[in-house]
Amino acid sequence: MSSNNVLSVKKHISSYLAILTCFIMLLGTAQAQYKKSPDATIFTSPEMAFLHPPATAKPGVLWMWMGTNMSKSNITKDLEALKEEGFSRTTMFSLADVVNPWSAIIGKTPTPQYISWTEPWWKLVRFAAQESKRLGMDFGMFNGSGYESSGGPWITPELSMQEICWSSTPVSGGNNLLIKLEKPAVDPRANMPFPVFNLENGLTEKPVIPGRKNYYKDIAVLALPASGIVHLNEIYDLTDRMQPDGKLDWNAPAGDWTIYRFGHTTMGALIQPAHPKAVGLECDKMSEAAVSFHIDHIINEIKKHLGDLIGTGFTHVHFDSYEAGEPTWTPKMKAEFLKRRGYDLTPYLATFAGRIINSRQDSLRFKNDFDATIKDLYRDIYYTTISKKLKATHLTFLSEPYGGPWRQEDVIPLVHHVMTEFWTEKGVYAPYELDPTVAALRKSDHNLIESEAFTGQPADSKWSENPAWLKPIGDAAFCAGVNRMVLHRFVHQPWDEHYKPGNSMGQWGTHFDRTQTWWKPAKAMVAYWQRCQALLQWGRFTTAENDFAVTTNDSIKVKSIHRRDDNTDIYFVANTAREAGSAQCRFKIAGMQPELWDPVTSTMRPLPQFEIANGFTAVNLPFDKAQSFFVVFRKKLMSSALAKKSNFSTIKDLANIDGAWQVKFDAAWGGPAKPVEFTALQDWTYNADEGIKYYSGTAVYTKTFDAPAVQSVGNKSTIYLDLGLVNHIARVLLNGKDLGVIWTAPWRTRIPSALLKKQGNQLVIEVTNVWANRLIGDEQQPADCEWLPNQYFYNSGYQLKEFPDWFLNKQPRPSKKRYCFTTWNYFDKDAPLVSSGLIGPVRIVAGE
Repeated sequence: MSSNNVLSVKKHISSYLAILTCFIMLLGTAQAQYKKSPDATIFTSPEMAFLHPPATAKPGVLWMWMGTNMSKSNITKDLEALKEEGFSRTTMFSLADVVNPWSAIIGKTPTPQYISWTEPWWKLVRFAAQESKRLGMDFGMFNGSGYESSGGPWITPELSMQEICWSSTPVSGGNNLLIKLEKPAVDPRANMPFPVFNLENGLTEKPVIPGRKNYYKDIAVLALPASGIVHLNEIYDLTDRMQPDGKLDWNAPAGDWTIYRFGHTTMGALIQPAHPKAVGLECDKMSEAAVSFHIDHIINEIKKHLGDLIGTGFTHVHFDSYEAGEPTWTPKMKAEFLKRRGYDLTPYLATFAGRIINSRQDSLRFKNDFDATIKDLYRDIYYTTISKKLKATHLTFLSEPYGGPWRQEDVIPLVHHVMTEFWTEKGVYAPYELDPTVAALRKSDHNLIESEAFTGQPADSKWSENPAWLKPIGDAAFCAGVNRMVLHRFVHQPWDEHYKPGNSMGQWGTHFDRTQTWWKPAKAMVAYWQRCQALLQWGRFTTAENDFAVTTNDSIKVKSIHRRDDNTDIYFVANTAREAGSAQCRFKIAGMQPELWDPVTSTMRPLPQFEIANGFTAVNLPFDKAQSFFVVFRKKLMSSALAKKSNFSTIKDLANIDGAWQVKFDAAWGGPAKPVEFTALQDWTYNADEGIKYYSGTAVYTKTFDAPAVQSVGNKSTIYLDLGLVNHIARVLLNGKDLGVIWTAPWRTRIPSALLKKQGNQLVIEVTNVWANRLIGDEQQPADCEWLPNQYFYNSGYQLKEFPDWFLNKQPRPSKKRYCFTTWNYFDKDAPLVSSGLIGPVRIVAGE
C-alpha cells in the first residue's frame, strides 16, 4: 500500500473515531437523563420528562377482539392508529360477539372461522405481534378466552375449581349398622357468580355442567350426635369403614346420629364472557397441578405460535380482576391446612353442614383458619406459580390483583406489573378497589401504578363521551396515585371504513375507537396524559402528612398528589369539578421558587406572586372548569423584581368575531351537500335541517374578519383566540397556520403576534361532536337491522341479532337515510340529542 493510501486510511479512521467519540458522548448525555426504577425507565430531569415523555408515559389500551369478527388488514389499521395517537401498548382480549353484560352472539357472522385459541385465530395473533414489533409497540393478551379469570376448554373437572358437598343420613344407634351412604348431590348448574350464553338452547343462564353430575371424590365420613353443639370427642371418623360403593358397617353407640359423607366436586365455574365455542372451566387456583397445567398450556401455545416474538412483538400475559367465585376445596387441602394451621380439619368439616363444633367460638376460629389457608394457597400456588413460569419464559405477569380470596399485600409483590381500575360512574371518577391496591403497591415499593381507565356503563357511555368530559375523571385518578392509564376500551374494527361507529363491546366501556368522531383531534388529549404520566412517574411519591392544604370559597374540588426527588418537588393540582373557581394552595416548601407547568399547553413559567409563612409556600390559583396544573419547586428564590408581575394574565376583550359563518358538513354522513351560512353561531340540534340537527362528525367553519383593535395592544400582551363554548373539540387554523386542537377549558389558543392582520384574516375552525346524534337520527328512519333487547339491564340498549344480508353481501342499505352501523344500539327515535357545534362567542382577547 502506498504512503498516500495509508495516509488516506488514517484520515478516515481518525474521522470515524471522532464521530464515534461524539456519539458515545451524546449517548452518555442521553443516558444521564434516565434512571432505572424497579418497573420503569424514566427521565431524571422533570423538564425533559415533561417536554419529551418517555415510552412508559404513553398510555395503553385493552384491545377487544369481539367474537369471530376479525380482519388481518384492520389489525394493522388498529395498531397504526394507536401508534399515531400516542399509545404504546395493547392488551388483547378475545370475547364473545357482544357483552351485554354477559356473553352473547350475533348470528350470521361473516368470519365464523376465527374462534379464539384455534389455529386460524392464532395466525391473527401472530400477525398482531409482528405488526406490534414493526411499530415498536408492546403487545400481550389475556390468559384465555374472555376476561374472567383463568381457564379454558383444556381444563377438566378434576383440575377445575372445587367445592365441598355432603349427604346426611340419620340413624339410631345401639346396634350394628349396615347402610349405604348416598353420594352427595349438587345442583347440576354451574356454581358461578354470573351466567353465560348457552349455545345449545340460546339462553343466557348458569348452564348444567356434566362434571357436577359425574365427577366426585370423597373426603371423609363423620358421625355426629343428631343435634346440638358437638364436642370433638363425640365425633366418629368413619372414613376408613366406608366401601367405595358407599356401604358402611358401623357398630353405632346408642342415641340418634347423623352420618355425613363429605366430598368435593367441580364448581362448574366457566370462564367468561367468551365466545360459546371457546368456553371452558376455571382452573383450581389452589392446586399446583391445575395452575401449572393451565399456565403451561398458555405458555406452550404462545411458544408454538409466537416463540420467536416473545420479548419483542409479544411481551405480557394478563389476568383481569377476579370474578370466578369462592372455592371451598382443593385435593390437597387437608395436608395444606395441617401444615399451615397445625391441626386436623377433618372433624370441623361438619361446620360446612351447619353444625357447631366444640363451641361457636371454636367453629368461628376454624372458619377463619380455613379462610386463611385459602388465602395462603392463592398466594403460594396461584400467584407464585404464574409469576415464576411467566418470568422463566421472559413474559411479564400483568394482573389486577383484587376481588379474590387473597390478601393484596401478599400477592402484589408476585405480580410484575399491577393494574388497578376506575370507572366513569354518573360522570365522575369512581374507583374500584383502587385505593387499597395503590396502598399495597406503595408498600411493595412499586413506582409504576397502572389502571384500567374510564370503564363505563351504558348510562355514561352512549357514544356521547368526549375528551373534555373525560378530563376531570382522569385527573382524579392521577391524584389517587395512577401514573399510567390503560384505556377501557379499544375495540378491533374489522370492517370497511364506511361501517361506523362499527364494532362495539356491547354495552360496556368508554368508546376509545379509531372510528370515533374525535379520534384524530383527541391526540391532543393523549399528549396531555403523556405529560402528566411522565411527571407522575418521575421521582417518588411523597407520603408526608399535611404537605398540601387548600382553601376555596367556590364549589370547585381541588385534589393533589406530590412527587419528590433530590431537591425538586412536584405537585399535580387539579380542579376535578366541572365549574370554575379559585383556591389558595399551600405547599409545605420554603425558600424555593414556585413554577407553573401547564400539561395541556406544555408551557412552563415562574409564579411571581406567593407568600412564605410557617414553612409553607402559598399560591393563589384560579381554575377554569376541570383545569389542572403542575406546581414545581426546583430552583432557589428568584429576584424580587419578578414579584412585581402577576401570576395570571388579566384577560381583556379586543374583538368579537360575530356575524355570518360558512359551515361545511360531510354529506357522506348526512350533512348538507353544500356549505351552509350560519348568520350567527348556533347549536346544531336546533337547526331545522335534519342533516344538521342529527349530524355527527366534523364541520368546518370559515370566516374572514378584521382585527384593527389588536394593533394597539402592547408588545407585552399575549393575544388569544377564545372559542367560548365548543361541543366537543376543535382544531383552529388562522391565515393558513395550524394553531392546534382545543379540547378543554379554557377554550382558547395563543395567536403569534405577527400572524394577526388588521384586515382579511382567514379563520378556519374544524369542530367535531359525538356519534350520538347521528345514531338517534338514524332511528327516525325505517329499520334495516334486527335488534334484541338487553334483558338484564333495563334501558341499556339493544344488541344486533344477526348481521343483515345487505351487510354480508356489501349491498346498499335498504333504509336509504341511515348512515351508521354498529353492533350495539343505545337509542330510540325519542332519545335526547346532545348539544353540538361551535356555540361561541368567538373572541380575540389579550392577556397582560
